[in-house]
Amino acid sequence: RQMIHAVSLGLALFGLWCLLSGIFLPLLIGLGIASVCLVVFIAHRMDVIDNETVPLHLNFRILAYWGWLTKEITKSNIDVARRILTPSLPISPRTFTVTASQRTAVGLVLYANSITLTPGTVTIDVREGEFEIHALTSESAEEVRAGRMDRRVARIEGKSQS
Repeated sequence: RQMIHAVSLGLALFGLWCLLSGIFLPLLIGLGIASVCLVVFIAHRMDVIDNETVPLHLNFRILAYWGWLTKEITKSNIDVARRILTPSLPISPRTFTVTASQRTAVGLVLYANSITLTPGTVTIDVREGEFEIHALTSESAEEVRAGRMDRRVARIEGKSQS
């Protein structure tokens, strides 16, 4: 199992290297492969290659989630910008607690960061299975409370929710 994670890490690092480099001369590709092998070797020796470092269980379900999250971030950006540019639009800052249904640290981090990435909401504290959230408006608070984001992240983890 660790070998699968090591190979996946190597492929991901090499893919990133190729995207960032953009130069495909044989010497540079060889140096890139050597660099990736060295990093994977060091990570293996440090015993940090595991299910959290290389979350294979998230697989391709996360791509659909990223598309949905991008749409939500865009909608929230427009809403926050409208409230800034139109001072007559109400804001009603509040803090509240939501229960997170994720089972893994990766799932909890993904959920908490997704809330924070969405303008108008910020995860300000994480406790055992609960997040304290600050929301700029009652609408953004209700959006988080509705639990759509929580259910989507749980689905990425492979946890079925009703």
